[in-house]
Amino acid sequence: MPLHLFAMLACVAVVCCAGHFATAASAAPLELTIAPNGADTNPGTREQPLATLEAARDALRVLKQKGSLPPGGAVVALAAGDYHIQKSFTLTKEDSGTAAAPIVYQAAPGAIVRLLGGVVISDFGPVTDNAVRDRLDPAVRDKVVQCDLTRAGVHDIGELKSRGFGRPPQAAHLELFHDGRPMQLARWPNEGFAQIAGVPGKTNNDDHDGKLGDLKDGFIVSDAQLKKWKSPADIWIYGYWAWDWAATYERMESYDAATGIVKTAPPHGQYGFRTKQRIVFLNVLEELDQPGEYYADRASGLLYFYPPAPLKSMTKPESAVSTLAEPMISLRDVSFVTFRGPGLSLEYTRGHGLVITGGESCTIEDVNLRNIGSWGVRIEDGKQHRVHGCDVSQTGDGGVLARGGDRKTLTPGGHRIEDCRFTNNGRWSKCYVPAVQIGGVGQVLAHCEISQHPHAGVLYSGNEHTIEYNRIHHTCLETGDVGAIYIGRDWTMRGNRVQHNYFHDITGPGLHGAQAVYLDDQSSGSTMTGNIFVRVQRAVFIGGGRDNLVENNLFVDCPEGVAMDGRGLDSKPVWKNQTRLDLKMKLDEMNPDQPPYSTRYPQLATLKQYFADDAEGKGVPPEGNVAQRNLFVGVGKPLHCYWHATSDMLNAKDNTIARTPAEAGFENTTDPAMADYRLRPDAPALQAGFKPTPLATIGPRPQGKRNRD
Repeated sequence: MPLHLFAMLACVAVVCCAGHFATAASAAPLELTIAPNGADTNPGTREQPLATLEAARDALRVLKQKGSLPPGGAVVALAAGDYHIQKSFTLTKEDSGTAAAPIVYQAAPGAIVRLLGGVVISDFGPVTDNAVRDRLDPAVRDKVVQCDLTRAGVHDIGELKSRGFGRPPQAAHLELFHDGRPMQLARWPNEGFAQIAGVPGKTNNDDHDGKLGDLKDGFIVSDAQLKKWKSPADIWIYGYWAWDWAATYERMESYDAATGIVKTAPPHGQYGFRTKQRIVFLNVLEELDQPGEYYADRASGLLYFYPPAPLKSMTKPESAVSTLAEPMISLRDVSFVTFRGPGLSLEYTRGHGLVITGGESCTIEDVNLRNIGSWGVRIEDGKQHRVHGCDVSQTGDGGVLARGGDRKTLTPGGHRIEDCRFTNNGRWSKCYVPAVQIGGVGQVLAHCEISQHPHAGVLYSGNEHTIEYNRIHHTCLETGDVGAIYIGRDWTMRGNRVQHNYFHDITGPGLHGAQAVYLDDQSSGSTMTGNIFVRVQRAVFIGGGRDNLVENNLFVDCPEGVAMDGRGLDSKPVWKNQTRLDLKMKLDEMNPDQPPYSTRYPQLATLKQYFADDAEGKGVPPEGNVAQRNLFVGVGKPLHCYWHATSDMLNAKDNTIARTPAEAGFENTTDPAMADYRLRPDAPALQAGFKPTPLATIGPRPQGKRNRD
């Protein structure tokens, strides 16, 4: 054992008058201190702090090997400053605390602590290489600056990779951050999208009465801008190649200036190329022409940057590049460990912020996760882990993922995500990388705010989750046929509750636009109650599913309130195969004739009749759906049944429909900005049994009221 650890353990056995360590008889936790100016040969007191998280972890391991933690557990306090994480800080089962003696890693009281997965850079100068200057727009040549990344200590510039819909999570390429915000990889066009002008060669049927060009044949771009680019090497294309809900990044392999044909390198994309779909070209040196854009030359190690404002001093604002591809923090089969702020942040990394696999009762609390290349927090398996009061912003992929429990036995995982704020997640992969994703059984998402997301704010799968008291707005900003909350394609994923949430200002592009709650592809058995929907393109969409309850919700200024289709009755191969093959297989996997599914979800037994020999080809209707005691105010189509679904298939009762706020009986009918949607005692909906959800109860709670039990 190193000598300094002997000294540290000796300190634990005595009473320290300054309170640095506690005696074994005390209920106070043992305290270790880490500081940027510390040394791992120190004993870990406040006067002689350690330098690294690893040293504190190892000291606690030695302490546990010689006995156990004090009754109050242990606190590792990080003094103010920056800590550069060059490899993943990993905890394993031996690093666990207990319920009575937890281990806490936290910012010291009042300290601002940053764990950085990147390098702060400051040595910028003018661009001197004439070959590079010639490739830049003359108007910006003297505004672009460069930094030698190798001299700054960055030896792995990394590379862009194919990522997005249908691809596994990837660590991001080297990113540049300036003044706390991610900068834009040099792109064309500067705003919005270019379009696929056409496809060469043969086309294939997309199964929805459309045509797609073959991925290997490439696509046509008619704009002459591409002719200005010297080389396609390391140019990437972000595209919604076939559908408005499926985008990937693909490397540009070639461009034929004569025909306008662009070809991508394998795996090419998803589904095929469709005329008029949206695309963006990235990592193009010639397109470094807007403030905030950058380009990294992987051959020379030089970073080129057009700063938002002239760089007179790099003291403030700060510039940094991401370097770490591993998770910044990894917990493997760890229990009763907490990472806590306020004042603690994880920033400037290419990979995930924090990953928890297995274990029990770990907590991430009051932590700032921002400027992350992939996911903020990923919880895989384990039980009763918590993410509380965190701000999760500017992540390349999603915000927080939490999966756990056993679907076969309906054993809950019990993970909780509460009182968090999510903004600008899905910067890179965009599709199906939500602010929050929950799966398995029995997770809770409560009192969070989710906004500024290109696709779905929440994805859920599995059973008996609770999504409640969340404020969700300005999602689905870039994608179509999408839901702010989304689940799809399984009759057995039941018992989920979406209740007392506030959805507002949600619209999306394309033919199918955006829904607030999207029960896609015959999703069944969810309950939507007590929610408020305001200025949502389509509030609740039942996509052919069964046994869904829409009750006691308020809909205001929505083109559509509750919509339902009957896609399970469609005879086209794509829908027939979904019903009779995909959904039937998932049904059989859960053994619906046996407990717990036969007792918990007896409605599944009604599906048998549609798979009898004499029922072949008849499809499955959207039965058992109920819309009752809802209030619709200024809604274009309060109840809309179409595509094989008829109004008699939806059990609608005791709903109130009003044209204006005054007719609905709102207390405030003159100032929409101040509306809290309270109803007068004589409001017609109240007489019909409607029970309002107070707007003040929705969203993140004040710090002192967060549930930390």
